[in-house]
Amino acid sequence: MIVAIIPARGGSKRIPKKNIKEFFGKPIISYSINAAIDSKLFDRVIVSTDCEDIAQVAIDYGAEVPFMRPEELSGDFLGTHEVVGHALRWLENSGFSSDYACCIYATAPMIKASDLIKGYDLIKTGKWKSVIAATKYSYPVFRSFKQLSNGGLEMVFPEHYNSRSQDLPEVYHDAGQFYWAKSQEWKGKPGGFSKNNTIIELPNYLVQDIDTLEDWNRAERIYESYKS
Repeated sequence: MIVAIIPARGGSKRIPKKNIKEFFGKPIISYSINAAIDSKLFDRVIVSTDCEDIAQVAIDYGAEVPFMRPEELSGDFLGTHEVVGHALRWLENSGFSSDYACCIYATAPMIKASDLIKGYDLIKTGKWKSVIAATKYSYPVFRSFKQLSNGGLEMVFPEHYNSRSQDLPEVYHDAGQFYWAKSQEWKGKPGGFSKNNTIIELPNYLVQDIDTLEDWNRAERIYESYKS
């Protein structure tokens, strides 16, 4: 069995009810649910939430909410790994074992079913422990600098002060869309980034992490431009 787990807690502070806030006329979580369903990969598409309002929206758009997430798994600092692991253990205890699980973020309106399929095609080869949606930094991160407490500046990587941008290695960051892994991996401790993980590369003009209202507004502009 292959399952999609969409974590969506109700306690967002910077954007109240972020996971069901309307994004171009639909709750933002519906884009993730629809992509999972449209991919035709998953035997079950499950939303893990502690909020009745989110649960109802998820069900309205075709997902399952077979349990309410316990309070101890709904804090601000809880990792995705624990939430997905809990959902998979709940399924196992209910008689449904799974081979692969994909964690899909609830606030990923640019997510595409075709990218989910690419991720599954990689994870099922058995070569990788996890497959992550990622994108390149748009500016060479090795040329970055920070501001000191006295207002002065300091390079983060001073050894690259004289390096040309084209000579620096390309680096990536998490796209905040989805993660594939074998179910057994989700139920254990997270392994972090390693040679056993790989990526599905997404164009950075279609990637926007949404944590603040400024992020939300930028995501709307990206989505509108993409769709037009």
